[in-house]
Amino acid sequence: MKKYFSLFFIILFFIPLSYSQSDFIEPDYIKTIIFKSTATNNYAPIIRLGEKLILSFDDLNADEHNYTYKIEHCTLDWEVSNLSEFEFINGFAEDRIRDFENSFNTLQPYTNYTLTIPNETTKIKISGNYILSVINEDSEIIFKRKFVVYEPKVTVGVSIYKSRDIATINTKQSVEFIINHPNYNINNPSLEIIPVILQNNNWQTAIIGLKPQFYRGTQLLYKYNKETSFWGGNEFLFFDSKSIRNSTLNIAKVELGKELYHTYLYTNEGRIGKPYTLFPDINGNFIIRTLDGNNSNIDADYSWVHFSLESFENLEGKDIYISGNYNNWQLNNTNKLHHNTETGLYETTILLKQGFYNYLYATKTKNGIISNHDIDGSYFQTENDYTVLVYYKKFGDRYTKVIGIGYGNSEKINN
Repeated sequence: MKKYFSLFFIILFFIPLSYSQSDFIEPDYIKTIIFKSTATNNYAPIIRLGEKLILSFDDLNADEHNYTYKIEHCTLDWEVSNLSEFEFINGFAEDRIRDFENSFNTLQPYTNYTLTIPNETTKIKISGNYILSVINEDSEIIFKRKFVVYEPKVTVGVSIYKSRDIATINTKQSVEFIINHPNYNINNPSLEIIPVILQNNNWQTAIIGLKPQFYRGTQLLYKYNKETSFWGGNEFLFFDSKSIRNSTLNIAKVELGKELYHTYLYTNEGRIGKPYTLFPDINGNFIIRTLDGNNSNIDADYSWVHFSLESFENLEGKDIYISGNYNNWQLNNTNKLHHNTETGLYETTILLKQGFYNYLYATKTKNGIISNHDIDGSYFQTENDYTVLVYYKKFGDRYTKVIGIGYGNSEKINN
């Protein structure tokens, strides 16, 4: 019988990361940035080496501007690495975006740009972290997006558990995982293997740097609880504006303004302290779609979406934001709510393309601490996606590889 062997002199080094996927705010005229795998129902820019990513975005200036893209290889902490381009790219790391088309029969004119990677001129050679930048004719960076390329050298088994801490047993979820490497030699796992855990593909709450607790043959076991705990949060709120002229579920009314339609959502109430209610979501993601055309990229229109929140929680010193993957989980003035003294509600208005959107209300303190449960509460039953990325840097290597990936979902949570 195989036995577990504990690492007695292990030094635990885990860091809950807190950074957004973009270091600056995109210009107001750049909207609906979609960057994801081409695989069905995969909303994250994480691909196996050789698979494809697709980038799509709109320019509201609608002037068929010439944009270029640039790909940079990065270190584990997302700094540009010292590798030369020919070491990680076959072809060119920088090239024009040639596929673009103007919107058709929309009140808001725009030019839609699309890019697939790899393509005829750009092919990625190695795994790791990457940054894709879109640059205008004046050599200014318009926006950046991170993406990860992995090679399947190891397999990862992921399980989700209720917290074993009595204080958070009903509010947190813990991730346990096993890295299997029967055909891949790892000399010093505690130093060479760096796992990263993501909840709903949101890098703001990522956990990095856990050491294996046990060895079992060619398996590395990570049986942490507190160190791998995430707030369960609540199911995402949603609306669907695929029919831009009509009110639908969660949309109270639609009005045509001077230039664009205005979509008014029903007022949301804070859900903290209320019983947990299950309803399906897509874990913070969004899908562009319209009933008024065949090609949503250019047929979907824009409307001003009005959000309102009724909350009686003490939020002194905290700002409230509409959070979701629709804007890469960024919290900035574009999606910040403001208190309306006349209605007593927190309100904001965001210009969004037609589609199905998940969102939640997040708070941020003056010190930058982000919470997804101050307003909507946190429940261990909440359905969340979890991803474990396995980074590997052998002693003497010049860059960090990504050698495996594992997925888990809290829908089947273990006690």
